[in-house]
Amino acid sequence: MSEPLLLQPSVPYPPSELEVNDNDGMELLSASWNQDSGCFAAGTSRGFRIYNCDPFKEIFRRDLKSGGFDIVEMLFRCNILALVGGGSNPQYPPNKVMIWDDHQSRCIGEFSFRSDVRAVKLRREHIVVALEHKIYVYDFTDLKLLHQIETFSNPRGLCCLSHHSNTSVLACPGLQRGQVRIDHFGLKVSKLIDAHDSSLACFTLTMDGLLLATASTKGTLVRIFNTMDGTRLQEVRRGVDRAEIYSIALSPNVQWLAVSSDKGTVHIFSLRVRVVGEESSNHYGIAQSPTVHQNFSNNLILSPNSGGNPGSSLSFMKGMLPKYFSSEWSFAQFFVPESTRFVAAFGSQNSIMIVGMDGSFYRCTFDPLNGGEMSQQEYIRFLKIDNRPKSGMS
Repeated sequence: MSEPLLLQPSVPYPPSELEVNDNDGMELLSASWNQDSGCFAAGTSRGFRIYNCDPFKEIFRRDLKSGGFDIVEMLFRCNILALVGGGSNPQYPPNKVMIWDDHQSRCIGEFSFRSDVRAVKLRREHIVVALEHKIYVYDFTDLKLLHQIETFSNPRGLCCLSHHSNTSVLACPGLQRGQVRIDHFGLKVSKLIDAHDSSLACFTLTMDGLLLATASTKGTLVRIFNTMDGTRLQEVRRGVDRAEIYSIALSPNVQWLAVSSDKGTVHIFSLRVRVVGEESSNHYGIAQSPTVHQNFSNNLILSPNSGGNPGSSLSFMKGMLPKYFSSEWSFAQFFVPESTRFVAAFGSQNSIMIVGMDGSFYRCTFDPLNGGEMSQQEYIRFLKIDNRPKSGMS
């Protein structure tokens, strides 16, 4: 395996794969954040592009005459990428994962499966491939298979990896509807969390993997769990009507949660999870060893929700009225077109970044004290594309 290098604009493809200078007829097939949300990769029907978020700029592209990518997964900002073909003219078969080294301009690894690949996740030690009914975990250094995990039907390819160097945590569907399986690889511990009665729609982990946020296909509630013992720490309400959840994001300081859906609103919620004890001085999520990891989990507490998410005026009657009336509602909101899929991630200084499948990028800020409607700071149309239906996002 090549030594990872900072991703830089590199030499063009050979003349047989000419670059394309216009976007006529181009489709945006996917968009995915890198591990720290400082960049995102856009898979198109003619290659892929990588954008820096702050300041916003295109930093890299591979535009081909033909050849689409449905999955483009970055490893932080380095030259190693995982690619899966997609669109009407895929560059590679959709049942293959190609590990691409752009410094060498060649594939350095390849995985083939009997069914289409639904998702790929990377960290420095592991490559995780999700199929509809199985998760494969490989060693990144020698590409050897480490684990095979059977899952409930997973057409969305739901899986998530922690990215902190001292913790290695995988979240994926369990064997039952609405169940999440958590594997703490460093501790050799697995945990099953019955998160929802309905099928899973979306979930994410904190950088250290100690917290899990989940939503179901019903799309009304988001729940936050401790991944060490499976306890539910908080539940927030996106809305009352059924919705398709496109993305869930947790802020690096674990104070905020963002949710995007087909209702055309990005919601921000205040999290009540706090840390007590000496580890809190190291900033949330910096676990130095398996022992500290275990102790750190035991130091998670819930703070009162004063000044946080608004609730119903009848919340004082909790236990006497339906659960709806004691719900925690969103603290801040930003409105986007309902006709487009959007995924959100946290930026710096109380900001949210939103990428749409119409080729749009928004940056907006929220008031951490008063909440309410967010302020748009930036709007960029980074890709002019067809208006035909698009594939998914991750």
